[in-house]
Amino acid sequence: WMLKVYFCFFFFPPQVLLLACAEDLECVPGFQQKVFYIEKPSEFTEDQLVLNLKFDDCRGNNKLNFEVSNPDFTVELDGNLVALKNVSEAGKALFVHARSEHAEDMAEIFILEANEKHGALKEILKLEGNLGIPRQKRAILATPILIPENQRPPFPRLVGKVIRSEGTEGVKFRLSGKGVDQDPKGIFRINEMSGDVSVTRTLDREAIANYELEVEVVDANGKTIDGPVRLDIAVIDQNDNRPMFKEGPYVGHVMEGSATGTTVMRMAAFDADDASTDNALLRYNILRQTPTKPSPNMFYIDPEKGDIVTVVSPALLDRETMESPKYELVIEAKDMGGMDVGLTGTATATILIDDKNDHAPEFTKKEFQATVKEGVTGVIVNLTVGDRDDPATGAWRAVYSIINGNPGQSFEIHTNPQTNEGMLSVVKPLDYEISAFHTLLIKVENEDPLIPDIAYGPSSTATVQITVEDVNEGPVFHPNPMAVTKQENIPVGSVVLTVNATDPDTLQHQTIRYSVHKDPAGWLEINPTNGTVGTTAVLDRESPFVHNNVYTALFLAIDSGNPPATGTGTLHITLEDVNDNVPSLYPTLAKVCDDAKDLRVVVLGASDKDLHPNTDPFKFELSKQSGPEKLWRINRLNNTHAQVILLQNLKKANYNIPISVTDSGKPPLTNTTELRLQVCTCKKSKMDCSATDALHISLTLILLSLLSLFCKFFA
Repeated sequence: WMLKVYFCFFFFPPQVLLLACAEDLECVPGFQQKVFYIEKPSEFTEDQLVLNLKFDDCRGNNKLNFEVSNPDFTVELDGNLVALKNVSEAGKALFVHARSEHAEDMAEIFILEANEKHGALKEILKLEGNLGIPRQKRAILATPILIPENQRPPFPRLVGKVIRSEGTEGVKFRLSGKGVDQDPKGIFRINEMSGDVSVTRTLDREAIANYELEVEVVDANGKTIDGPVRLDIAVIDQNDNRPMFKEGPYVGHVMEGSATGTTVMRMAAFDADDASTDNALLRYNILRQTPTKPSPNMFYIDPEKGDIVTVVSPALLDRETMESPKYELVIEAKDMGGMDVGLTGTATATILIDDKNDHAPEFTKKEFQATVKEGVTGVIVNLTVGDRDDPATGAWRAVYSIINGNPGQSFEIHTNPQTNEGMLSVVKPLDYEISAFHTLLIKVENEDPLIPDIAYGPSSTATVQITVEDVNEGPVFHPNPMAVTKQENIPVGSVVLTVNATDPDTLQHQTIRYSVHKDPAGWLEINPTNGTVGTTAVLDRESPFVHNNVYTALFLAIDSGNPPATGTGTLHITLEDVNDNVPSLYPTLAKVCDDAKDLRVVVLGASDKDLHPNTDPFKFELSKQSGPEKLWRINRLNNTHAQVILLQNLKKANYNIPISVTDSGKPPLTNTTELRLQVCTCKKSKMDCSATDALHISLTLILLSLLSLFCKFFA
């Protein structure tokens, strides 16, 4: 076995915290130390030595070249990392890529604040095998491997080496984990004998930034001898992703007249590269502004935050004087801190200049004229106004009000939403005879209040002169409708009432004639000269033309104008009831079984078209029964119903029973109705009345027959 001795030293210069491990081992190509921690100074000065990097490809370092992620730094051929100029902000990390004819590697320098230094050392000590510090009794040394993304073929490429301190004779290295035997499989592999770790394809940090693998040593039978030990592989970012604006469309609003420096909106781009490097350090710029008036530089964008602000004076930010209230800015986001080598992405920001109410509406003229016929309603004139504010806002929309000349509330004014005009309407008919002229004072305002330094002036009021034209108006009945109460059945020719109509055109001295316009039952007439209404037929409260005891007729009053005008009057006659209808009986047919045990045959009801008190209570009576014995009786149940009861079972036949019913009117009226009673044969819940139809036996006929036989017998 070969004896391996490790010497580990911790160095703490004023600005550098590093871990150095020397080992009596065979040469491993690459940086001899891959991770450094340095304390952030107040400033890196030009030509200042930051630290020294040791790179060895184990074959003479032929054609060795260094690349630094931050262009403000460089690595000289002897490995010294120096600043090219005074640098106050270098970010949180620097990456140094070294490439020779036979090897390439990556070193990482973390820049820490003073209070982070001791914590960083603590983390180093925790990472045991990750930085090559062997743990006691551990024979596998697996230092972290850093691999730049987007490497070009050929593949596979040697990227690192795993070492076993106790030798490798008779044993093999085995690598496992995501990227080896787990998806995505086959990215990394290890030489079983030498421990060389290779990558087989190009890596993409934006897909997978870190791989956590495990390496172990097994014997010839596959039995684990050492390990597993974690092997970390970090993919070093390359600037291979352009900034992208993902949240569009980008639309901002700013009020006209806003102060210089007003923030309009924020543009935010995304870069998929490593956010801790300059590859994702974005800077913003305005490439183009459309339109370019009144200034080609209306806005400014904060290069770091992406905030767009106004840079012109409030006077230039005047929506009413602009060529267009919409500006489009082409915004560029560039990574690498905005350096020329950075990748770019663009987006369009649309900025709308919002209107504020800095212009009062003004009438297009001081006085408007309108003419309207008396008795007519509707719009009579449209009042026009001008307003320089945005038509899509409440700063432009007009609100009209009548501030004088409308004591009777005969006029109203509303805004036409399409034209912004004021539509002046007559809502209560005007009367020429009362006033032939009207003068209105109209005021116009905006839905939104004016800004403090703007006020409504004289041009925001206007006068409307309205002329009322005389028309021949129809006569008017007084009152209308007219109401009168009469008893039904009054004699034909009776006077109902005398109607009264007057002509509103008092200055024309016209005469009025009357006529019947609508008389549904044909009961009425009217004197054409004096308006006396009389009856031409009997008034019947029970008529179908009467509704709820009220009969309605319409009359016309016609003046003598040319052409004549007509007025319509309505007459409601309330008819009082008279006992002129006899009560009616229902039902008029009943059936009973000839062997029925319940001899209550039927319940009878009575109704009357008249009104109370000319209706119930009703009196029910049977016509006088002749013969040796009575066959039925009737019992009163209540004011409107009675029950017919058989006094014995009857033979199958038809019987007609005369029943009289009398109402309570004064004088009372009586109606006699025959109840047809069918006595039927009943078997098994079935009633057979067929034979009874042929018999038609009535009580009267039976009595007459018996009387005839009796007389012959004693003759």
